[in-house]
Amino acid sequence: MKYKVFVSGVQKELKVERRTVKDFVIGNPLFKDYFDVFLFEDSPAKSVSAEKSYLDEVRGTDIYIGLIGQKYGIAGRNKVSPTEAEFTEARKSGKQILIFIKGEDDADREPGVLRLINEIRNPKRGVRYKRFSDLQQLKDLVFASLLEVLKDAGIVGRGDFDERVCLRATFDDIDEIKVRWLLKMARAARKYPLKEDAPLEDILTHLDLLKDGKITNAAILLFGKNPHRFFLQAEVKCLQFSGTEVVKPFLNYQVYSGNLFEQVDKALAFVLDAIKFPVIQQSGTAQASRPYELPEFAVQEAIVNAVAHRNYNSTSGVQVMVFVDRVEIWNSGSLPPALRLEDLKKPHTSFPANPLIANVLYLGNYAQRAGSGTMEMVEQCRVQGTPEPEFILIRNLEFRSVLPRDAYTESSLSKLGLNERQLRAVRLAKEKGSISLTDFKVIYPAMTERTLSRDLLVLVSKKILKPKGEKKGRRYGL
Repeated sequence: MKYKVFVSGVQKELKVERRTVKDFVIGNPLFKDYFDVFLFEDSPAKSVSAEKSYLDEVRGTDIYIGLIGQKYGIAGRNKVSPTEAEFTEARKSGKQILIFIKGEDDADREPGVLRLINEIRNPKRGVRYKRFSDLQQLKDLVFASLLEVLKDAGIVGRGDFDERVCLRATFDDIDEIKVRWLLKMARAARKYPLKEDAPLEDILTHLDLLKDGKITNAAILLFGKNPHRFFLQAEVKCLQFSGTEVVKPFLNYQVYSGNLFEQVDKALAFVLDAIKFPVIQQSGTAQASRPYELPEFAVQEAIVNAVAHRNYNSTSGVQVMVFVDRVEIWNSGSLPPALRLEDLKKPHTSFPANPLIANVLYLGNYAQRAGSGTMEMVEQCRVQGTPEPEFILIRNLEFRSVLPRDAYTESSLSKLGLNERQLRAVRLAKEKGSISLTDFKVIYPAMTERTLSRDLLVLVSKKILKPKGEKKGRRYGL
């Protein structure tokens, strides 16, 4: 049996979003076996009226997905739009209703849309709704919502992702050499009791990576010969930019899709290769110490946290981005209800999103235990004299670790009352190494040199920029 899904929304305004939902669901390896998706524009012409036709489809559906944008749509005979009529019919018929509202700001929506949103938000209606800003986020939300439908029906297990049985996986898909490498690391670093010559099945059983004798998702992600064959989303994308913003062309772009240990190692190497490490002469010796610009532990811990705590039910993978002034590590997922962002910089209990994966990473000396990793990141940055890492949660769907490469972070600059031109000057100085009045004039050709010179002097007075050279041709560096 397949569930019938009806996708609603103003056809002209939300044409791309409607098509994206259908293509995503019928193209998903899991969902295509359990859901059929109806789009009115794909249906053959019928002799009955369009209004009767789409309402009949709603009555015959199991799940109603409503997409809400800025436009209300053309009102019919009852002075309501097709979208509102479909929503009302779905509610009256007791269908499962999933609403996705495009954008956070409701100020520019048409009155009919605002009325419909108020109806949706009425707690007495019991309607679940989420907001999205782009197509990727829409797909992530649809994925999470339909996965819950399958969980409620008992089709998909309710346990954590990492403890579920990996369909079609066998012991032949496990890299035994990697398993025994982990066991050797665990015995050395964590005094793990199991002997290195133990049978493979015994090792996986001892690590809780088998369920009823079958291979789990965690086992494939950690030790699979080709995890990407089972989980397309299990990858780390690494990008290096020439400036402070996401702008093409990239200086470097790599995608790593091996087991989780390989993903962490390769992503860490990508970052360390991209950031600077100054030569510092050691006192009384000809040798030079070459510390990385950022503490290596802090970078690794952020990457490990991303692969260990990400939401593997989401189609978005881990993303590592190196800018000239910071390193950002993104992963899908959220904090557990018991934790707040500010708790990450003080002693806190560990709540791993994927406990089996987190435990094996700990045994392999890749991860810390008892929530100490983020605190150690902060401490090592302090000791090295770099700014503290920042932790950000985006709409409870995406977690970001930000490691500043200099003290002039966006958050610190925002507290200094700088105007947009002055902020742009700092970014330009980061990207080019220094900035001149001529460079500044190219960016703002309509502004007078006097105004732009005053902007640069403000940055000098605040000890953000430092002038270098004579007045003619003078440049300003951080």
